[in-house]
Amino acid sequence: MRRTASLILLACAVFCAALSPLTRWYAFPRLARIPPDQYQDVVLEARNATLLDYGTLRAKKVPQVTIVQTLKGDVAAAERIGRTAHRPVVVWNALSYVQGPDGMMVSEVPERYIFDAHSQAPVHATGEMVDGDPVERGGIEFKWPFLTQKRDYEYFDAQTRTTSPIHYQGTREFHGLKVYRFEQTVPWTKVPLPKSMPVKGITPQTVARTGTTRWYTTVRTFWVEPVTGAPVYGEEIHQEELRGGTLLGGRARVTAFAGDVKMRADYVEHTVALVKHNRTLVLALTSYVPWGALALGLLLLVLSLVLEARARRPGGPAPARAAEPRPVSA
Repeated sequence: MRRTASLILLACAVFCAALSPLTRWYAFPRLARIPPDQYQDVVLEARNATLLDYGTLRAKKVPQVTIVQTLKGDVAAAERIGRTAHRPVVVWNALSYVQGPDGMMVSEVPERYIFDAHSQAPVHATGEMVDGDPVERGGIEFKWPFLTQKRDYEYFDAQTRTTSPIHYQGTREFHGLKVYRFEQTVPWTKVPLPKSMPVKGITPQTVARTGTTRWYTTVRTFWVEPVTGAPVYGEEIHQEELRGGTLLGGRARVTAFAGDVKMRADYVEHTVALVKHNRTLVLALTSYVPWGALALGLLLLVLSLVLEARARRPGGPAPARAAEPRPVSA
């Protein structure tokens, strides 16, 4: 009986030992993926900002500028592109909508971002764009990879349509989570005007004919939860200027927008709660199940060896020797 139980425990130990690497190296890449139908939005605010009054073309202080960013997954496009790319992909239709304190639109910039569902590496396909302009992204945007490392990453800037390093700046605690801080500085760069302008009848083409150009710089900071790779907080010290041309009436430059853009507090709380939930699921595939299965396998192996040793031990006293026969006398 002990020999049978020992063999059963040994088989279970082998199963657990095999389950440990399979969960980490086989199941994790296939199960930890961004869902193709994901929808999310976030609201950012810049208080006491500077904003251009397009009626007078003068910069003025305003109490608040609001930026609404939405990401919506395109499932049909993801399936179509995934079949061609031979890997699961996600297609996000993103929109950055900026409005002034009066609720009127300042600018809106749509994006189409295509990336690998597990690694978050960009996937180049027809339709990849920023504000209607075809682009070929290098590096990440919006989200870091699962199991983010303490190193620099390449990050795509939608305004300049270029990729540059975003630097790891240290680790800190944020709302009960360990997060990595990343920072990227984009120097003053000439960038295209948004195709949706706040004044009816004014287009990027009409502005370009005046010789006026748009310039931009920013210092962006993200706090990233490393297990999920999800930013839980973001901030940008953002500046835009219009420079030169007849549109400015002889002035060399005028501020179009300047402000410290931060995530609104209620969206921070919602994001942190969502990340904490997803963090547990990722840890189950990368830590809890692999290490738990390995520990259980070792325990079962020890029990199996103990039972096997007991089964081999002699049980009970040795049988008595039979008495030697004595001769029978007549």
